[in-house]
Amino acid sequence: MYTPPPLARASLVAGLLLFLAACGSTDASHSGANEVFGDAAYAPSVAQAPLAEAPPPTDREAYAALDETGFVTPEAAPFSTFSIDVDRASYANVRRILGEGRLPPADAVRVEEFVNAFEYDLVAPEAGSRHPFAIETEIARAPWAPSHHLVRVAMQARRMDTEDLPPLNLVFLLDTSGSMNSADKLGLLKQGLKLLTHAMRPQDRVAIVAYAGSAGLVLPSTSDRGEILDALDWLHAGGSTAGGEGLRLAYATARERFDPNATNRVILATDGDFNVGVSSDAEMQRLVERERASGVMLSVLGFGRGNLQDSKMEALADHGNGNYAYIDSIREAEKVLVREMGGTLVALAKDVKVQVEFNPAHVAAYRLIGYENRRLRDEEFNDDTRDAGELGAGHTVTAIYEVIPAGQPVPSGAGVDAPRYQQSVPASGARGAGELMTVKFRYKPATGPGTFSDESIRLDRVVRADEAQDVRVSSEAMRWATAVTEGAMVLRQTAYAPGASYDHALDLARTARGQDPHGDRAEFVRLLETARALAATSGREAQARAVPD
Repeated sequence: MYTPPPLARASLVAGLLLFLAACGSTDASHSGANEVFGDAAYAPSVAQAPLAEAPPPTDREAYAALDETGFVTPEAAPFSTFSIDVDRASYANVRRILGEGRLPPADAVRVEEFVNAFEYDLVAPEAGSRHPFAIETEIARAPWAPSHHLVRVAMQARRMDTEDLPPLNLVFLLDTSGSMNSADKLGLLKQGLKLLTHAMRPQDRVAIVAYAGSAGLVLPSTSDRGEILDALDWLHAGGSTAGGEGLRLAYATARERFDPNATNRVILATDGDFNVGVSSDAEMQRLVERERASGVMLSVLGFGRGNLQDSKMEALADHGNGNYAYIDSIREAEKVLVREMGGTLVALAKDVKVQVEFNPAHVAAYRLIGYENRRLRDEEFNDDTRDAGELGAGHTVTAIYEVIPAGQPVPSGAGVDAPRYQQSVPASGARGAGELMTVKFRYKPATGPGTFSDESIRLDRVVRADEAQDVRVSSEAMRWATAVTEGAMVLRQTAYAPGASYDHALDLARTARGQDPHGDRAEFVRLLETARALAATSGREAQARAVPD
């Protein structure tokens, strides 16, 4: 039977004193409790009261500003370089917002996270392949601009059955501060981690660190499923949020049990509302950057509404060699922590970068749709010290480029003026004739569970300038990715696809639902229908942000 550690037991007594103080007692104030138990006392609980209902939405949710990039010419920018993004938090969070009967803030919509939120039936790398992922490309006409082409560049990571995953050495770092005291936060957090615990194997281990006014070890590392479940049941919310202190203790706990043959990872579950100790984005990022050198990775699970600090949690995951998911329901928890356990917890490659070079003989202008906060400088592609995204087992990564073919008019403001002293590349007879673009991938392969080569591997793929087909007769993967891209752009009120609409996206999505064993694609169709209705009643359907000067 699970017995809480002394500090945790003391915190329950402290919580009772706080409860009595709230009822009017003059003998048990908050400061008095600290005098009894000391500033180091871990206090995850203020009372054994039921979790409160979720508060109404407020304006304290924070999203990083995303500056969309418009069309650029190959002469002005021959390369497009970015880090992969396997996060899906944006899609789940926007789903929650639409479910509340309102349209999301534009910056809450990250297009690539919508596209990558879905499974695609892509061909995985062959057994014995040197590379842990396979590549797929396809060209079709853009439904919102038929004279433009869409190029889909996709990576499919090697899939692994749960029984084949390496052992897991996990530390649950759980926010038990007062801001987590609602059913959609701490309540859902506990449910989700119980699902993961039930999916654990005998070789997997979990420790639990919780933090509120201070951080404490709730459960030392154990493979005893019953003890883990009991420890989760003990958790209650109260106090301020010592996020920095909690992170340090969680990493130290993971290092104590570090296993070179296991996946060593901290799973931070929070609403991101840090306000005690290390709290600035820059300080937290530096902390996880220092810690990732130990080989311990970081996954971040976001919960709740009203004060969700999306930008902070995304940045922590990016700098901690990890991923970020938003959990809005028990169904999403099951998807992220059980169904996609390999992708969430086991990395096959890290520092995965993509660089595309466009051939001006066939491309008048291009733009990468999404990935605004994943752009890299061109020279960083070959820089092995530059951190980038990790690729988990079974992950699919898709990028969509909108390409204006040579000879088509280019929107004003694309690129720069035509060069005076350089000749344009001729349409035929030039080096690379018949090639639309070259896609280069660079990554550091796993050398063991949680360990990676210091030197990257490069892989190139040439995309031929074939005639683009109508998207409606393209592959199911192309149709679905295009429909999701268009729907997300409309939600973002993009300035660069004036012909995009919910109707276009819905018509295409309905043709590409495929097998859909978990109902994920059917759910997206319903979400687009909801968004279209909300836009019509709010008058936002016809509103698009102006193209920047």
